[in-house]
Amino acid sequence: MGLLNRLERKFGKFAIKGLMTYIVALNMAVFLLDLFGRELFQGSIILKLALIPGKVLEGEVWRLITFIFVPPELDPLFIIFALILLYNYGIGLEEEWGSFRLNVYYFIGVLGIIIGAMITGFPYIGPHFLNLSLMFAFARIYPHYTINLFFVIPVKIKYLAWLSWVSMGIAFIFGPSPIKIAVAAAVVNYFIFFGKEILFKSRVRSGSVVRKAVYSQHLKMKNSMHRCTVCGITEKDDPQMDFRYCSTCEGDYEYCMEHLKNHEHVKKSKD
Repeated sequence: MGLLNRLERKFGKFAIKGLMTYIVALNMAVFLLDLFGRELFQGSIILKLALIPGKVLEGEVWRLITFIFVPPELDPLFIIFALILLYNYGIGLEEEWGSFRLNVYYFIGVLGIIIGAMITGFPYIGPHFLNLSLMFAFARIYPHYTINLFFVIPVKIKYLAWLSWVSMGIAFIFGPSPIKIAVAAAVVNYFIFFGKEILFKSRVRSGSVVRKAVYSQHLKMKNSMHRCTVCGITEKDDPQMDFRYCSTCEGDYEYCMEHLKNHEHVKKSKD
C-alpha cells in the first residue's frame, strides 16, 4: 500500500496509540452506566448514544461517534468475554500493523457505517458489523489463534470468522436494502486492506491448479506405453483397454478400440 505508507510518514504522529484500549474501556463504562445509572439518565444511555440518522439531523451530532462506545453485549455474563475478544483483536492488529494503520482501518469502517446510515436512515444501536470487520482482519493475520469460547471451548479464530462471513453473507443476500448497505459499509475497510491480496492469491491458486493439471497430464503421457491419438486415453486410465496401430494411417498412430475403426486417417502431406 504505497499511499498508506506515504500517509503514515506524513500523519503517523497523530495516530491514537492503544486505540482499542480506550474503546474497550468506554464500552465497559457505558455498560456500567446503563446498568446502574438509568435513573440518572432518565432511561437507557444506549439509546442516547446510538447512531440514529433522524436524531443526528435534529442536531444530536455526537451520535456520529458515540455509537462505537455501545458495548457489543448487554448481558453481564458475556460482556467481559466480548470485550476481551475486542481488545485482543485491536492489540493483535496494532502489533502487526502499527497504530496508524489500525486507526485508518478502524475509522474507514466507522466512516462507512456513518455514510451508509445517513443514506438509508438505518439506525445502528452499536458497532456490531464494525467489530466483525476487526475479527475478520485479525483472523486473516492470525488464523490459528485459539480462543476459549465462553471461557471453555477452544476454537480457532478462522472458524469463527468463516461462520461470521456466512452470517453476513446471508444478511446481505436476503436482507432489505438498508441491511445490504449496512453490511457492505462495515466491511469496506477489510476489502480495501486485503482485496489485492485476496485477488492475487486467487489468481495464483487458479494458475497453480491449471499448471498441476497440465503437468499431471504430461507425466501420465510420459510414463504410459500406449495412448489413443483421438481421446488421449492410456493404459493407466483403463487397464482393460486394448490399443492398436492403424495400418491405413501413414505413421505410428495408435488408437484405443473405441477409435480404431472410427477416426480420420492421417496422410502425410506431399510437397
